Formats: sequence, structure tokens, C-alpha cells
Amino acid sequence: MNRESHVPSLGGPSVSTLPISRFPVDEFGKPFIPLDDASLYSFGSLIRATEELLLQLFSQGLLSGTTHTALGQELCQMAVVRALSDPDDAIFSNHRNHGHFLTYTGNFRGLIEEIMGREGGICGGRGGSQHLAYRNFHSDGVQAGLTAIGVGQALARKRRNSSGIVVVIVGDGTMGEGLLYESLNMASIWELPVLFVVENNRIAQTTPTALTTGGCIGARGAAFGLRLWRLNDADENFFQRAESVVEEVRQMRRAGFLVIDCMRLGPHSKGDDLRDERELRVIRDRDPLERLGSGLAPHVRREIDAANQLFMADVLEVAQQSPAAKFATTPTTLFARGSGSQSSISITPGPSQFAAAGNVRLALNTALRTMLSEHPEVVLLGEDMHDPYGGAFKVTAGLSTGFPDRVISTPLSEAGIIGAGIGLALEGARPIVEMMFADFLTLGIDQILNHAVKFPGMFPNCQVPLVIRTPSGGRRGYGPTHSQSPENIMLAVPGLTVVFGSHRHAVGELLCRAVLDWPYPTIFFEHKLLYAMEMSRLGYHELPANPSDPAAALFPTLVRGSQDPDVTIVAYGGMAPWAEKAATLLEQEELEVEIVLPSLLSPLPKNTLLEALSMRSKIAIVEEAHAGFGFGAELGALLLESGFAGRFTRIATPPVPIPAARSLEQEVIPGEKQIVNGILKLFESYAIPSVRSSHQ
Repeated sequence: MNRESHVPSLGGPSVSTLPISRFPVDEFGKPFIPLDDASLYSFGSLIRATEELLLQLFSQGLLSGTTHTALGQELCQMAVVRALSDPDDAIFSNHRNHGHFLTYTGNFRGLIEEIMGREGGICGGRGGSQHLAYRNFHSDGVQAGLTAIGVGQALARKRRNSSGIVVVIVGDGTMGEGLLYESLNMASIWELPVLFVVENNRIAQTTPTALTTGGCIGARGAAFGLRLWRLNDADENFFQRAESVVEEVRQMRRAGFLVIDCMRLGPHSKGDDLRDERELRVIRDRDPLERLGSGLAPHVRREIDAANQLFMADVLEVAQQSPAAKFATTPTTLFARGSGSQSSISITPGPSQFAAAGNVRLALNTALRTMLSEHPEVVLLGEDMHDPYGGAFKVTAGLSTGFPDRVISTPLSEAGIIGAGIGLALEGARPIVEMMFADFLTLGIDQILNHAVKFPGMFPNCQVPLVIRTPSGGRRGYGPTHSQSPENIMLAVPGLTVVFGSHRHAVGELLCRAVLDWPYPTIFFEHKLLYAMEMSRLGYHELPANPSDPAAALFPTLVRGSQDPDVTIVAYGGMAPWAEKAATLLEQEELEVEIVLPSLLSPLPKNTLLEALSMRSKIAIVEEAHAGFGFGAELGALLLESGFAGRFTRIATPPVPIPAARSLEQEVIPGEKQIVNGILKLFESYAIPSVRSSHQ
């Protein structure tokens, strides 16, 4: 992550000058921990004391939520992080992260206050125990959730010839997660400077790893061609050997896979340790930290323990005086105020350039080529995008030849590709990820829902300018898993921008704006049938964008037709041609018709649409997606809440699988006749049924 833009303010009380670390730190705040036994024991003991304090606070009812301690694994958690010496090194940890975080930052006070939900917490109370962010450190509560993001960050470092490496840390329980293997594969084939570390404590939450993981853990990394190491945190020279692994990855600039055998003394989370006493006795007898301490001169150990005890008492005292975390202003949206009219980067290509581009496919291709030519931060990732194929729908044809290092054909790894895109975006790139079919977005939903939109909402000064392009919709006979319109699912994700232009929009300009001018993760839908259609405004003009609607000025709503219509048809994306055909039929019946074509579906341009629709008498929303829980439902609710007095209907595909046979497809996806029939029902008289009294 960009160090200059992503250093959250620690805040915190002013009642103490307590240092955040007992160890000297470098210019970025990372502790310097010498390799002598006294220093290693001292820092490891501070980590253990922190974990024990957290469990104590839980038992006293002073903490809420959950936390995952690493009692017994302190040396394991210190070793690799301690060895990271380059300011551009990055760490992606997991839910059991405290030792990694403290070794990277030395900020004991910030960690305790964060988990206590205090104002001085490292993330202001937003992240808690599992979701920590500071400079180049991130942790997360989703198993394997950050692995592909780490791969994207390693790709960014390779692209800028950085000497930094990325360390991705998981537990042995993560061996069952598919995203981990997507990440290992991408790191291998792209030859990236990333070290995957598996902390093998032999147990997941309560289930022994032997019952959940087949084969050898190390062989899983070796199968992808990664350099393999295996260490034991109780072995002599463990820290030196871990340091040599880090340096080898740094020198060879390729991915490695390190398994560290360790054992967990404490519970998975708070008090859920169900192991029997004999097993725990064996683990206590092995305890590497205790062995390290017992090798010190007694007076040296006493001095260290006493100093650590005083330090932790001070940490707790300051943390208890820190006020509870509060928002300066309670957030109501993840989008910044004023983002509807302000652009972060001025787009170079203008509407006139794309107006001459011909059909939708060529307009998109021209936009991609222009951005690659003029903006070195733009990178394309996707499946089979290379020439001569150029992607499943040929939108990227010719681009890999002209930009071989910036157009990257990826494995079939939808979650991994999106995760890599997030990692690139966090490093200042402007990645464009192509999903071959919109149906496959669900394979990457974790990366969208739990990661892409969470970073901007949780951490200060953090942007994820990621665009995911994808062909959507049916009418091509592709069948149930290649013909869906899944925008309803995407619209339900808070903080996700959803754009779905039509052939009446300047789609190339829309894409440039999504990539260059909008700093939030965006799904950019492209209907398959529109690719071959010529772009033309054909009498449409833009509605004035209300400044209070985020992104409404970037992704306009178009309108054409009568200013005093009998009926207004609202459509988007691939339904625009069918809405126009229906309008022609209705006009033959001497009805005045207005057509409204939004390109921005989320965040819903509420005020822009209300200004255009609130005084209309009859409104029909036409969608290829099913009607429930989607754009039409949200628009209807918006009108109802505003006091709309007219009639409203939704015309959409029923919630059934899209059949492969073209004849069947035509029956379920609305065409112009279904649209006309649905609209004519708005003109039928109706009576409100009376409410029968319970006494009758």
C-alpha cells in the first residue's frame, strides 16, 4: 500500500507520553529486534503479555466481539516479520495476527485500544482484533481472503522494480480454501516476489488438521513450482533461518512457500479450548518462548519480566483512559461528499473521439487502447484476452500485441483475478479486470463484498479504483449459467458502483470515467447484444445530474420523447433497444411516450431521477434481470417514499433459469410485445379493495 497515503492517524489521549514500543524503531516505526536471546525473549514476552491481557479483559467483560490469541506461537509470529528490512515490504496476515502486527509496528497501545474499541485504536475502533491496517500491514477475518490481494501487491512491486517483497501469512486451516491455490498459481506463473507462510499449529478451531487436510502441506506449495522451506519455531537458529528464507525470496524475486511448525498453547478464540490436559501438557513442555527465557541468566530474565510488566501496566492504564471510539459524523454512505461532481483525474478522451468509434465493441476497444496509451497506471487482467483471441467477445482484440506487459491473460481464477486487481488498485494502479461472463461474478463475490468495498469504508485515505468489466444478459442461447443478468446481486453490495450503459450512451467515455475519474470499485456491465450495435444518441439528451448524487455527473441518465408523456419507460443496458421498439408500437396507438435510460444503477441517482419522474402519471421500469430486489424495486420504493401519486409497474424476466433454446429464451426474457402488454395494464381502471372489518 502507498505509504504516503495510507498512514491512519493514531489519535489517542494526551494524558501520557508512553512510547508505543520499548524497542528502537526505524523511520517508519518498525521495531529493531536484535538476534540475541534476551532481546528475542523480551519482545516475545511482550506479545504473550498482550495476549494474556486481552483474555483477561474478555473475562472481565471489557471487550466485545472476538479475538484470536497466539499463545505459544510468539516466536513463530515474530520471525518472518522481524526479518523484513525493506520499507516497501508488505504483510498480509489473518485473524490470528497480533504477533505479526506488534512485530511490524511495536504499537502495543494502539492494538489494545483498537480491540477495546477506544478512540486511540490503530484503526479508530473500525477494525477490532481481526481487521488491522497500518502502512504496509493488513489483516483480515476471512480465511485466505487477502492471499490474492497480496499477489496483486507483489505484481505491483514487480512492475515498478521495487526491492520489496510481500509476505502472505495463513494458518494450516486455510489449506481447505480454494482462493489460496488460485493465489499460489498466479504467484508462480507471474514469477512474483511473494512469500507464503503457513503457521502449522496442527489444529483449526477445534478440529485437528489431520482430520481436515489430506497429504503434505509443503507439497501443496511445491506442486505450483514454489521454492519450499520447512522450519520449526523450537529449533536452534530458527530466527536466523527464517531471515535467510526472507533474503532468498528477496534475491530470487520469485515466490516461495514456508511452513513453520508450531503449537498453540491457548484457545482458538477466548475460552473455546477443548483439548485434553495431556495434550496441553506436551505443548507447555515444548513452549519455545519459555525455553528461550530459561536459557537466560536468572537476573536478566527477572529484569526483563519486571520491565515488561511495568510497560504493559502503563499500556492498560492509558488505554482505559482513552474515550470510546466515536464517529465525528455518523456515516450514511461509503462515497465521499461531493463525489458526484468532482473528478480525481481529468479524462483525456472526449465524447467526440468515441462518437466516431462505430459500434459498442469498437468504442470500448478504442477506450481501452487510449487509456493504455496515455495512462501507464492502467493494467488489464482477464481470461484469454491475448491476441489473436482478444477475449470471448473480442473487446480486447489487438491490445496485448500493443501492450504486452499491461494486458495480462490470467488463469481461470475469478476470485484470484479480482483479488489481484484489488492489490494493484491499493498500490496506485488503475486495474481493469474482465470477467468472461457476468455469471462468473459470483465466483469472486467474497473479494467484492468482503474486501474491495471494505477498504475505503474502514481505513482513512484508502481508495480502490478497480473496474470489473463483464458481458451480461441473454438472447444468445448460451443457457442457464452464461445468460444471467446478475446486477441485482451486485446492487445489494454497499459501496459498490454499478454502471450499465446502453448503445445510446458514449460507452467508451463511460468506461474511461469509471477507470480514471472514479476511485471506488465498480462493476461495468456490457450487454452481449449491444456489442455489434451502432452507437447513436438518436434524439436523447442528458438529464441534469443533481450534485448530491454521487457519480451521477460521471455516468449520465439519458432521456428522449414527450415532455408531457402518457407513460414513461425506464430501461437500462440491453433493454434499451426493446424499450424503443415498445415505444414505437405505443406511439402507433397515439400514446405519448418518454424513455429514460440511466447508466448508473448504484449508487442510485435518487434526486436526479426524482426530479425527472416524480410528476409523471405512469412509469414502467423494464429490466432483463428478475424484478425482485433490483433496480426497479429500488426505484419503486424511492418513488413511493417521495409521495409519488401515479401508477408504477415492473416488467422483467421471471426468477427462473434462462433456457438455452432460443424459442424458450424469447418466452421468458421480455421483448417489445411483453413490454407493451405490461404498459397497457397501467391504463386499465382498478379499484382499491376494501378492508373487511374483523367484526363482520
